[in-house]
Amino acid sequence: MINRCERTIKMHYDYLVVGAGLYGAVFAHEAKKKGKTCLVIEKRNHIAGNIYCENVEGINVHVYGAHIFHTSDKFIWDYINEFAEFNNYINSPIAKYKNELYNLPFNMNTFSKMWGISTPQEAKDIIAAQIADLNITEPKNLEEQALSLVGKDVYEKLIKGYTEKQWGRDCKELPSFIIKRLPLRFVYDNNYFNDRYQGIPIGGYTKIVEKMLEGIEVRLDTDYLANREEFDSMADKIVYTGMIDQFYNYKLGVLEYRSVRFETEALATDNYQGNAVVNYTEREVPYTRIIEHKHFEFGKQPVTVISREYSSEWHKGDEPYYPINNERNNELYQRYKELADKEKRVIFGGRLGGYKYYDMDKVVKAALEMCSEELV
Repeated sequence: MINRCERTIKMHYDYLVVGAGLYGAVFAHEAKKKGKTCLVIEKRNHIAGNIYCENVEGINVHVYGAHIFHTSDKFIWDYINEFAEFNNYINSPIAKYKNELYNLPFNMNTFSKMWGISTPQEAKDIIAAQIADLNITEPKNLEEQALSLVGKDVYEKLIKGYTEKQWGRDCKELPSFIIKRLPLRFVYDNNYFNDRYQGIPIGGYTKIVEKMLEGIEVRLDTDYLANREEFDSMADKIVYTGMIDQFYNYKLGVLEYRSVRFETEALATDNYQGNAVVNYTEREVPYTRIIEHKHFEFGKQPVTVISREYSSEWHKGDEPYYPINNERNNELYQRYKELADKEKRVIFGGRLGGYKYYDMDKVVKAALEMCSEELV
């Protein structure tokens, strides 16, 4: 039952769940199975958080960017399949540099196109020679770190411009720890993920969360922090999936994020780019990638929908996407976590509550682990 901020008879619940994304939905679903009552509130006008899909011209548009469910955990795969049937989509993005197209991740298809070679040993020899020529022993920044891992050609064509757009600054100004490793695959394999299980839910991700929340009261357009005292009085405990620093009114300082914005449009063509995800690796192209949503579900519609994705600086009030887990932010988060650990009635979870980037399978796993501790 979903209400759009309508006044209802005031009830008392076992749990108030703040946020109708994947973490909150898993918890509410499991709590209901245990006979607990839940009220789920969401400040947006829709459920499903950043995995929300919107149907446009029969195409399920990933409104907040491309989401591909992948995991090697069979238990998590079986669990998520209780709520939707998944297709056999394999994430195989393409990188476009000027007028050249390269397969991702970096594999023999990439190297063959780049250097006109055919064997893994040839590729290894070229990369090793380029790394040796640079003679970088202690990388001082991200550029030197990447060069010391993959050599000049791969770095300049496929990493440099894309990374600078993502972070909004020159690679020489970025710390080396951002890139700990760059996987190089010396096989002809364009599957981006190594996980055993992978796919897209047929009909989009929103249906998963809808099914999880069946029979649970959900209120949209509802801001917990604007009416905290009232909501706190309505439940024995709170599961909070919003920003942890905002919960404490930023009293220790503001945690930093990178943000993303999208320009989405429907086009009168049945196939714009022939692939779901194309990265644009030149710094001069303002967007980082173009997503063509129909290809996630092998769509045959006569039209298509694309989203240009732009990485941007985050300012307080913007939509937070990626935590910037540098030393300053990690230390600040630990101080907030110390406050959170002292809370008797509040459980913090999810990407924002834990200031952590999560793949979807890890969100589900973290929520289920919390359920096993809490719902006894």
